[in-house]
Amino acid sequence: MSVKNNPSGENQTVPVMFILLDFNTGEFQALFSILFLPIYIVTMTGNILIILLVIMDRQLHTPMYFFLGNLSCLETCYSCTIMPRMLARFLSGKSTVTMSGCFAQLYFFGYLATTECYFLAVMSYDRYLAICKPLHYAMLMNSKVCILLITGSWISGSLFISFIIFLVSQLRFCGPNKINHFFCDLIPLIRLSCNDTSLVETTAFVISFIGTLAPFIITLTSYVCIIKNILRIPSLKGKQKAFSTCSSHLTVVSCFYGSLMMVYVLPNLSSTSNWKKLLSLFYTLLTPLVNPIVYSLRNKEVKEAVKKIFMTLPKSH
Repeated sequence: MSVKNNPSGENQTVPVMFILLDFNTGEFQALFSILFLPIYIVTMTGNILIILLVIMDRQLHTPMYFFLGNLSCLETCYSCTIMPRMLARFLSGKSTVTMSGCFAQLYFFGYLATTECYFLAVMSYDRYLAICKPLHYAMLMNSKVCILLITGSWISGSLFISFIIFLVSQLRFCGPNKINHFFCDLIPLIRLSCNDTSLVETTAFVISFIGTLAPFIITLTSYVCIIKNILRIPSLKGKQKAFSTCSSHLTVVSCFYGSLMMVYVLPNLSSTSNWKKLLSLFYTLLTPLVNPIVYSLRNKEVKEAVKKIFMTLPKSH
């Protein structure tokens, strides 16, 4: 903490470091690290494996796997934003983070979370075209369109969070320095400011509406159309085949948006803060883990690509 004089001549305590409260379970820190470390390793390994498969296997050079490869790249970065620092705190017992480090984590978390919302919307639109417009799919989802959709998603996520970070950086933090969360999230952070935060909160709400609700509506609309189209298929086998092409993506969407909405839509009551921290684990920890698992276990093309790699390994020696 440092002390500065305000214009009225009174001393103000300005926090140089913030303290993350995690789950307030000091005696279980080692247990948490033992539990989360394998999850982090599996998450990183699984997502990196999918990226390599999409690059190396020509049979996976399709729009669906191009989007999947980008999603896995995003999930890899997403996991690196929160998990290493959290594991380090569990092992060392030190829960402090610098103000600049906190802002950096908030930026990358917000950037990647918003970008993931757009990725999921793009992938649902891709499945909609594949199932509902199969004859026009190749024309509507060509390589140029794929690159534009993915590039637009990466850029949009950066623009939205950059504006919020700029507003947060204008706030003064002159009181408590304890953030009631296991990472630097927006609402717990701005609650520590001694400024009026109504402008930041309103702006964040509007940007969150555009950045998360809009792609969610696109995703939801796509799946409503997909389900309607599947129900029109006369044969049971045809319905199962059509649904299998989008079931993996639907699992990831349900896990991500379900936990995200419970955390940010439920009222901000002190009695629910610990529950919200636990729910936050679903979209920060479990969603990046679920992505490679459901796409590898429930996808024949990915399984075949893995087999090809393992079959070629002995020949390289």
